[in-house]
Amino acid sequence: MGSTAQVSSRRRIEALLDDNSFVEIGSRITARNTDFNMTAQATPGDGIVTGYGTIEGSLVYVYSQDSAVLGGSVGEMHAKKISNVYKMAMKMGAPVIGLLDCSGLRLQEATDALDAFGQMYLNQTLASGVVPQIAAVFGSCGGGMAVASAIADFVFMEKDGKLFVNSPNALAGNDEDKCDTASSQFQSEESGVVDMVGSEEEILSQIRSLVSVLPANNEDDMSYDECTDDLNRICENLDGWGGDTARILADISDDGFFMEFKKEYDPSMVTAFIRLNGTTVGCVANRTETLDADGEKTDVCDAALSTRGCEKAADFVAFCDAFSIPLLTLVNVMGYKQSKCTEKKIARAAGRMTYAFANADVPKVTVIIGEAFGSAYVAMNSKSIGSDIVYAWPQARIGMMDAENAVKIMYAEEIGKSSDSAALIREKAAEYEKLQASAEAAAGRGYVDDIIEANETRKRVIAAFEMLFTKREGRPSKKHGTI
Repeated sequence: MGSTAQVSSRRRIEALLDDNSFVEIGSRITARNTDFNMTAQATPGDGIVTGYGTIEGSLVYVYSQDSAVLGGSVGEMHAKKISNVYKMAMKMGAPVIGLLDCSGLRLQEATDALDAFGQMYLNQTLASGVVPQIAAVFGSCGGGMAVASAIADFVFMEKDGKLFVNSPNALAGNDEDKCDTASSQFQSEESGVVDMVGSEEEILSQIRSLVSVLPANNEDDMSYDECTDDLNRICENLDGWGGDTARILADISDDGFFMEFKKEYDPSMVTAFIRLNGTTVGCVANRTETLDADGEKTDVCDAALSTRGCEKAADFVAFCDAFSIPLLTLVNVMGYKQSKCTEKKIARAAGRMTYAFANADVPKVTVIIGEAFGSAYVAMNSKSIGSDIVYAWPQARIGMMDAENAVKIMYAEEIGKSSDSAALIREKAAEYEKLQASAEAAAGRGYVDDIIEANETRKRVIAAFEMLFTKREGRPSKKHGTI
């Protein structure tokens, strides 16, 4: 088992990986520095266990830190062991999983530690978009390691963990009791760094589930699985979940598989993985309400794009595109959230999301399930910015804005002179909706490919993705975009 200082780090690895699959690399490495009485300090493995193993038979690389060694500090050899894991993972095309529990950089090793830490950042950057990167925070994750966790594609965090660049008490005018900026609640709800929060056992289980549905790398897709669900299954009363799109996605998914990310970071936008015909599909959806297991409403959101919602959608779409994961979008949006705070960043955030959708060359299917108004609708993976197939439910409304509001603007003078303005508004609104704001009108102009019944969504979406399986789409030659 090795040193008792490494028991927790090894235990986490063994709980995460398939039984007896872990092979350790670099177990005999210790700290190289001899200054500041370091020779008197025992540093087994330099405070980190690294190696490889399998999750449901698929190869993964893993590193696990232990805070019992020199207070969980990251030294030169510690960082080099992590870099070595990344280099091997890129060669073999396998995901990297980091189990983090550290207090920051090791002061005794100064520039040696900093240089090795920088090399670790470099290898993380090179691996981005090549192999999936997953980080899980247990205990503390401070300073530069907090930045390293944010570079990962998915971040999990133990409920009582601490994640911070600067500790709460180091912030001017703040202390931990006033606002614990290092808490899992703050990092999941306010900063948006953390995707999921749970107990250690829950986190390790979620990582196993995530790895099982992700491609191993950006070239060899091993995420397919046999579908045991009926491909033509009718999803009864699907339109009854219209406000809570998480329920819709779970309902149409193979055997109800549904894995949502960053739920607490603005619930009005859903980002999740589902399975359709055994294939992993990335989903982005507007949500206007949250329902509990009994169907009771627990939260209400505006049918509007927010800064946080756009940010998390943009990041999620970029990940799916990098690893060739098809995209499904459910649209129910009437515009942009209106507030002074939102206005500070909404243009930039919405621009990033629009770019991410338009830039993605994976198969893209969109279903308009409610309202789809204005440029917010265009940004939500509309046909105009590159969606391959767009469906709409019969009751969907699509256009510039709500018919009644549009009429009030277009016929302001006539309404002002009318003896029965309410009747005139109703008449003109009905005419406008039929001609310019209905699913039929959009379909007639080719902006919607078909109007489908809500209960047929699963089979129609599966058929669309099957048709799009061999999609190839060129892009202008360039180094990369700048959005």
